[in-house]
This record gives sequence, structure tokens and C-alpha cells, in this order.
Amino acid sequence: MDKQDFIRMGVGALALSASGLVYIANREAYRGQAYPDIAAVPTIGYGSTAGVKLGDKTTPERALIRLRADAGDVEVVLRRCIKVPLFQYEWDAYVALAHNVGPGAFCRSSGNAAKPNLIDLINAQRYAEACQRIHAYRLVTNPKTGLKEVSAGLVNAREREYRICTGQPADGYGVPR
Repeated sequence: MDKQDFIRMGVGALALSASGLVYIANREAYRGQAYPDIAAVPTIGYGSTAGVKLGDKTTPERALIRLRADAGDVEVVLRRCIKVPLFQYEWDAYVALAHNVGPGAFCRSSGNAAKPNLIDLINAQRYAEACQRIHAYRLVTNPKTGLKEVSAGLVNAREREYRICTGQPADGYGVPR
């Protein structure tokens, strides 16, 4: 099946694909013991943060189960804020992004048509611009200074998510050719 054979579907009919889940797992990389991420947030498994305390431990199997549940929670929120149809690969890219930045940040509208946020672009069906806007989510708050800084790791992740969103091959994610 070629990329052109895909059709945009209502988000209620979409679910994170296996490729999308594997992409997130690869991006996050498994860690069996809780650690502070680059923003000093306690994190475990494949990027899970809710309720995590330093010293917590997990197994790869439990971490994958938790990742799928975390991604499912993200999908519930995205289904409420995305009002237009998407391609499967766009959905996968947006779920992956929202898993990392938080669904609240993802769904936050600017309320200003002249300066739209990502969700505003998506819902205006400005699909190419929306995919491009993924690159904006490359900043992390430095826990030592409190200042926002560009993270090389996030720059790389956002480029892969942009490629996924536009239906291009991306490391850790299979797309149709």
C-alpha cells in the first residue's frame, strides 16, 4: 500500500499504531530504575512520569504495559481537542509528541488566529503547517537556571516526528512506501 492510498479518518476511528508505540518506546529508551529526566522530572520505563518517585523500579514488560496505558490516556485527550480527520501517521506523530510534551500543552489553543498554536493549525486543516510546527517543541526548562533552552535530543525527536507526520520514513517508525 502506498502513502497515497491512505485516507484521513475521524480521530474517533484512530488508535496509536504498533509502529507509533514502538517509535515512542525507542525514543524514550527503557530505564528500569526511576531517574530524573533533563527537566529533573522523575521518569521510569519508557518515559512514564505520573506518580514516579526516584528509587522506583520496573521491568520491561510492565514498562511496555504502562507505556500503552499512558499513550491511551494521551489519545483520550487528543480525541477531545482534534476536530478534523487525520492520516494514521499524522495521528501517530501527534500522539508521540503529546506523550512527550503533555496533552495539555499539545491541546492549548492560542485563541489568536494571527498566531495559531499547533492545535489551531490542525483544526484549521492546515496540515503541512501543523506538521512543521512540531519543530517548535524543542525547548526544555533547565532545572538549574529555570530558563528555557534548546535540547539537542528534542531537536532530533521533533525532526523524526515531523517526518512521521508528513508520511516520510523516520528512524524507529515504518511508513508506507
